[in-house]
Amino acid sequence: MSDTSLKPGGWHDWLITNEPGSRRQARLGQLYRQWLALRRNPAAMAGLFIVLGLLLVAAFAPLVAPYDPLVQSLGERLRPPSSANWFGTDALGRDIFSRVVYGTRVTLVIVLLVVITVGPIGLLIGCAAGYLGGWVDTVLMRITDVFLAFPRLVLALAFVAALGPGLENAVIAIAFTAWPPYARVARAETLVIRKADYISAVRLQGASQWRIVWRHVVPMCMPSLIVRTTFDMAGIILTAAGLGFLGLGAQPPIPEWGAMISAGREQIFDQWWVATFPGLAICVVALGFNLLGDGLRDVMDAR
Repeated sequence: MSDTSLKPGGWHDWLITNEPGSRRQARLGQLYRQWLALRRNPAAMAGLFIVLGLLLVAAFAPLVAPYDPLVQSLGERLRPPSSANWFGTDALGRDIFSRVVYGTRVTLVIVLLVVITVGPIGLLIGCAAGYLGGWVDTVLMRITDVFLAFPRLVLALAFVAALGPGLENAVIAIAFTAWPPYARVARAETLVIRKADYISAVRLQGASQWRIVWRHVVPMCMPSLIVRTTFDMAGIILTAAGLGFLGLGAQPPIPEWGAMISAGREQIFDQWWVATFPGLAICVVALGFNLLGDGLRDVMDAR
């Protein structure tokens, strides 16, 4: 790198050059262009701000929450929002704001566990089906169609009913129902990529099919999978909240948003704040992921 890259604007010019000097420079330049495009999208930046806020709240929950989310105080039960309790208190006198703050941790745990499970599974199944074709494609896609034939929440309820209620079983159930869309996206991308000239060149060099899939096809499918994952996070949060609402997800006294809404439905007309604030948290976070996903789609999808 020349000394001019250290001057004002040098890094910018080095990243956006049309003649990169190395693979590293080309990759960094692509990421920088995508960031510039994302930054010009106000809705996407709003979604990014919400998601970053969720991460910060979850990381610093003990500093943000004014009270212990599990401590009960029956003398303070069902208090309306005030300066002492910003979101009021629930039927057991627990501070709702503190429980919503700690609920971000539960939500992130569910989302991250599901994503790191279904992403690789859906990616490998879709890439294998799209590249190998033939009976492999037929078998894998018919299995995928079976899972897609049922609504996600209904299928998750069936799995949780078989496994039993609990946070771990809820994650397993959601993961079992969330991978088919990833496989479909990866297969569609692979059907286009496998016809590329560079794939033919690698094949002529003697590379095995699995090496081609892993080293050349999978990386090209990643942008679409990242966008799909961002969109799917809102659905995962809603499914987890639905299971919690029905008592099949995180169990009391864990502060999970769906379970909090379920506990507050009995007082919804007289003490509206018990169920309203956890519901607003779900809406805001789902909206943030959707806005961010929409912006990433515009940036990372070449079409």
